[in-house]
Amino acid sequence: MPIFQYGTTAIEWEFKVDSTLAHHYVTVERNKNVLLHGPKVTLEEQEALIRYRAKWIKSRLADVNQPLKEEIVTGSRALYGGRTFYCQVIPSPELSFPEISFNQSRFNVLSPEGHFVSHRLFGVALEYFYQQKAQQKLGSRIRHWQRETGLEAMFWRVKPFEARWANCTENNVIEFNPRCMALSTRQIDYIIIHELCHIVEKRHNKTFWQLVGQYCPDWKIRHNEIEAQGMNL
Repeated sequence: MPIFQYGTTAIEWEFKVDSTLAHHYVTVERNKNVLLHGPKVTLEEQEALIRYRAKWIKSRLADVNQPLKEEIVTGSRALYGGRTFYCQVIPSPELSFPEISFNQSRFNVLSPEGHFVSHRLFGVALEYFYQQKAQQKLGSRIRHWQRETGLEAMFWRVKPFEARWANCTENNVIEFNPRCMALSTRQIDYIIIHELCHIVEKRHNKTFWQLVGQYCPDWKIRHNEIEAQGMNL
């Protein structure tokens, strides 16, 4: 497997050809090699893509490979709306699966496991929570930015992705990863504007970024904030 040396960090990556993608994406997960996936390219081009993202990859490797606590307990924190909130774990032996609700200041976590929730089950329950909130909240922001930009999608839907926040299909259907709900409103607005601009221009070229800049002048700041956070929430 190829390795790119970035300072003292050896970045070992594997490449997965995915002809359905128009661009290349990098995924960094715990205890796994860095995954680069997208259209077929040469090894030299792969290395150039890894080199371009090397600083971010090094940071993400350090984050995702930190030791994890075994369980979510009262006092643990979880992301929502760009902030982390206190979790109150409530033993609920009558349930077969944990349930998560939010009351504006904290998460209430009903746990069939007792006074804790395993990371695996909590992750699945949090993903379901994000999906519900995305269905409830994204529509109003999308309608707002459609009015502001004059760009209108065919329709929108919530769809889990492995390594992207959102997508605009060839038929101008906009798809949002439910994990968007972990981001702040200003970051979500940027993602919405970004995908609406793909209705006009599918590629990330100069025309596209100029259009994004018309409606989101500080798009680079928001883009970098989201990139720094990464997909591993």
